[in-house]
Amino acid sequence: MKHNFKLIYILPNLFTAASIFIAILSIVSASQGAFEKAAWLIFLSLVFDGLDGRVARMTKTTSKFGVEFDSLADIVAFGVAPALLLYFYVGIDYGRLGIVVTALYIIFGAIRLARFNVMSSETEPGVFIGVPIPTAAVFVSIWILMLEKYAHLRMLEVVLLLITIFISFLMVSNFRFPSFKKIDLAKKDVFKILVILTVVLAVIYILPVESFAFLITLYIVYGFFRGPGHI
Repeated sequence: MKHNFKLIYILPNLFTAASIFIAILSIVSASQGAFEKAAWLIFLSLVFDGLDGRVARMTKTTSKFGVEFDSLADIVAFGVAPALLLYFYVGIDYGRLGIVVTALYIIFGAIRLARFNVMSSETEPGVFIGVPIPTAAVFVSIWILMLEKYAHLRMLEVVLLLITIFISFLMVSNFRFPSFKKIDLAKKDVFKILVILTVVLAVIYILPVESFAFLITLYIVYGFFRGPGHI
């Protein structure tokens, strides 16, 4: 019984390890020029990253080790992987600028994670202070998928590179971005939300890349114009 109790603590950490492994596959794919595959692997890594915490809470196996391991996994999956995807996709053609953008994204992503770990209990409930690093990773990945899907948008590659600098600074900013982890809905709003979500999911099913690109861009723009908070 005691042996089984110890084994169950490994389960959520296996999902975290899977997130890292998939991120490494993404990096290798990007280095080989398989950019679409690399981008989708980052999304898959995001799924496993979301599962580890939920599995830990369901099995009541949360631990300080798991929290630290998850944070280190995030810098690989949502820091290094999307940064190198961007570098191999477009940054490599712009010499030192491409290197600087890649480095800033990873460094500021690491700072964002460290700040979140030490200050999460002090921040305003219902918001993230600074763009969460998974959100930044989704933004980079989905727009690379957009550029790959629509050839006439390829001229915007350098724009994406420059926007990533802006996203990197937003990660370490005091701008407030909505958190959907704790949403209290009144009963009268449930039906409306259900209808809206059904329509949104239908659109996502028809146009997945375009829908995610629009939603993640809208989220970041909303947080930017919402303005900074206090930490």
